[in-house]
Amino acid sequence: MDVASNAAKHEQKEVGTAIPDGINAWVFDLDNTLYPAECHLFRQIDANMALFIQRLLSLPADKARALQKHYYVKYGTTLSGLMREHGVQPAEFMSFVHDIDLSAVPENPRLAEYIAALPGQKSIFTNGSVAHAENVIGKIGLSGLFDNIFDIEAADFTPKPHHNAYRHFLARTNIDPQNAIMFEDLADNLAVPHALGMTTVLICSNARWMDDEPVDKRPATGDMKAHLEHEHIHHVTDDITSFLGDIVRTLTSTPTIGAAI
Repeated sequence: MDVASNAAKHEQKEVGTAIPDGINAWVFDLDNTLYPAECHLFRQIDANMALFIQRLLSLPADKARALQKHYYVKYGTTLSGLMREHGVQPAEFMSFVHDIDLSAVPENPRLAEYIAALPGQKSIFTNGSVAHAENVIGKIGLSGLFDNIFDIEAADFTPKPHHNAYRHFLARTNIDPQNAIMFEDLADNLAVPHALGMTTVLICSNARWMDDEPVDKRPATGDMKAHLEHEHIHHVTDDITSFLGDIVRTLTSTPTIGAAI
C-alpha cells in the first residue's frame, strides 16, 4: 500500500515499506492527532491544568505552571503527579480541565469517511477522559466510528508512554500488536508500540508551543524526515486525513491489505 506519493505531506523510512499482512486494528491518539494542533485546543486544557493547581495549592500563576510542567515530565501527566503528591481525585481534575470551548475544532467529513472505511477494529487511546474524547470526536464528526475509547481511567491512571498503559489497552481491546497501526503526535508515545510490534505513524504539525513546554514532551513539529531517524517511528505525516485517504483508496483498489505504506 503506497502512501508515499505525496512527499510534501508524508515521509517514511522506505518507499513501499510493507504493513504486516492481516492488519486489523487502527489505534488513534486523540488530542493533536484527530484534529489539527494548529487550532490550539490543547492550549485551553493546558491553561486549565495550571489554574487548577493554582487554586488547589494557593500558588502564584507562574509557580503553578512550573509545578504543572514538573509533574508532566516526572509522572507522564499532570494528573498523575497531583494524584501521587496531593491525593487529587481524578474526576474533579478531569471535569475542570476539560471544560473548554470546542468551537476552534474543525469538522472533518473526509476524515470520518476514511476512518469508517478502514477494515477491522478502530480505537481511541488517550491520556484524557472518555467524556472529553466523546465531546471532541462529536465536534469533528467522528461519533460512532470507534469500537473502543480507552482513557486514562481504563489504564488505571497509568499514562502513555508507560508500558503498563499499553498492556492495559491491549488486554481490554484484545488487539494483536503485530496486526495494529498507531497514530500519535508525541514521538515518545510510539516507542512502546514499536517495541510491541505495531506499525507507527507520527503526526506532525506547525503549531507553536509555549516556551516553557518541555522540549522532549512537545507534540511533533519541524522537519518530518528528521523524526524518521528514530527507530520507533515508521511513518510521519502532517495530514492524517490525506494519509488515511491514500490507504483507503489503495485498499479499495487491491484485494489484500498486505500492500505497503
